[in-house]
Amino acid sequence: MGDDRAVSAAEIEAALLARAAARGPDRSIDPAEVARTLAGDDPNAWGRLMGAVRRAAMRLMKEGRVTILRKGKPVDPDDFRGVYRIRIVGPHNGDD
Repeated sequence: MGDDRAVSAAEIEAALLARAAARGPDRSIDPAEVARTLAGDDPNAWGRLMGAVRRAAMRLMKEGRVTILRKGKPVDPDDFRGVYRIRIVGPHNGDD
């Protein structure tokens, strides 16, 4: 998918969920992994997707499908800054 076409929100969510699920509920992913999966390694291409990846993570956390972590702790999806990671919600981490 590393071409110049627009990437849809659904594609971003699907890639995010697939990467996080593959990593498992005990580990997290860097949001840049999702952007690179969709756009390739060119920082000009994947960098432009980082805001959309963040918005997708926020939506998915509000739906209870992922947890956004900052310094290893769950955050409020409407109020966090800086470096963050994403973890799929599993049977033993859904109460975060």
